[in-house]
Amino acid sequence: MAVIVDGSPLAIEDVIAVAHRRTTVEAGPDLDARMAPARALVERIIGNNEVAYGITTGFGALSYTRIPPEQAKELQYDLVRSHASGVGDLLKRPTVRAMLLLRARTLAQGHSGVRPVIVERLIEFLRRDLLPAVPDRGSVGASGDLAPFAHLALPLIGEGFFLVDGRRQPAGPVLAAEGLEPIQLQPKEGLSLLNGTEGMLAQGCLAIGRARHLADAVDAACALSVEALKGSSRPFEARIHRLRPHPGQIHSAAVIAGLLEDSPIGASHRDDFSHRVQDAYSLRCAPQVHGSVRDTIDHAAAVFERELGSVVDNPIIFADDGDVISAGNFHGQPLAFALDFLSIAITELGSISERRTDRILDPERSYGLSPFLATRPGVDSGYMLAQYTAAALVAENRVLSHPASVESIPTSGSQEDHVSMGWGAARKLNDILRNTANVIAVELVCAAQGCEQREPLEPAPGTKAILETIRSVVPRLVEDRPVGADIEAAAALIEAGSITNAMNGR
Repeated sequence: MAVIVDGSPLAIEDVIAVAHRRTTVEAGPDLDARMAPARALVERIIGNNEVAYGITTGFGALSYTRIPPEQAKELQYDLVRSHASGVGDLLKRPTVRAMLLLRARTLAQGHSGVRPVIVERLIEFLRRDLLPAVPDRGSVGASGDLAPFAHLALPLIGEGFFLVDGRRQPAGPVLAAEGLEPIQLQPKEGLSLLNGTEGMLAQGCLAIGRARHLADAVDAACALSVEALKGSSRPFEARIHRLRPHPGQIHSAAVIAGLLEDSPIGASHRDDFSHRVQDAYSLRCAPQVHGSVRDTIDHAAAVFERELGSVVDNPIIFADDGDVISAGNFHGQPLAFALDFLSIAITELGSISERRTDRILDPERSYGLSPFLATRPGVDSGYMLAQYTAAALVAENRVLSHPASVESIPTSGSQEDHVSMGWGAARKLNDILRNTANVIAVELVCAAQGCEQREPLEPAPGTKAILETIRSVVPRLVEDRPVGADIEAAAALIEAGSITNAMNGR
């Protein structure tokens, strides 16, 4: 079904669907009526030459400069051009699609004072998959994501660049080839195209989907590691976790217990009192750690969902009251905190996963597995270096998880003297998510090999489904081969949700 843009709140799943699956986006039937009152107020202010920030004044530190009515349109063009100061690599297509959707939703709320044609053109870009080329560096999350949104807005006026076949192409010729005329900006419209938090919000919504796949995959990896290490399933019993009822902990424990149910490997040592009394923390405390991450993901999702129904433009137009108020709803602090919390939490998923991998590979602690899972230890190194990769990525994540949100630095002549750095928090989170997918992939690959070394004992039906999913892209290691491709193939399964599907019997 189409995602409708009419100013009402969207869901995180809507954003993911439009960004990744190119779900159709349509303007709501009452869009014109919803947006008309605020637009009429803007036109009245211009006609009466009233003072209103961003309409008849300059911006930021230049807000005390009056702009005569005859220059009000020119002001909007100059604003978009001057703010397109981003540098670096170009944002990936799903992120740009999410930004277009969220920018259209914000403007459609009827508190920005722009014409419906602006919203309709953003939706048309989505429909045709015409995606502006947006550099990934340059925002401090102050008045929102100004520089990225300036690059997003330039193609509307026939300037800037589109991303075509992975390369930047001038917007003017691309629009002409599509039969689209550049938008002629009216007063307030340039400013409204730039102000707001939707850049960091777009990345946050997409990160939630990825983080949930990681949370599922790490539960699956833990269950497979318990099998490989002949660990105990008792720490995952529901009665334990009812005594400490954090929702994520209860969920992870139930998932791991379910995957281990009816395990022949587990049954082989369940009544063996010579077996070890307790497992290492990375095994028996997994629900407490994994579950805390799940709770953090849910907290961040709640923050993002509130933002998906919020007015984040500036100035805000209250058409019913005849007011135009310059305030601070564009400040990204709520999102910056949530993005930083996610970075810390996802880093911990990688940290505990790497510890289980190390235990599987260490002959002193793996309870009978071959050293580094090699078929011919000494001649072959097995997965020894896979743990190096995991360790390197975990170390990198620890550096990246330093919070960006505490690094405010003044801008705009100190008019914007406290900024959120939410965009930077989102960028770091993307790297952490990618790194952690690879770390968990290492555990899955090693745990699968370890389970197979327990033959003729078989894993549980649940863990066997995970093992078979891994084996669909990673062959069993019989003799040494480059394993980087194995790791990346398993990580791709995680990111695609294939591990989640295997856990759910799909």
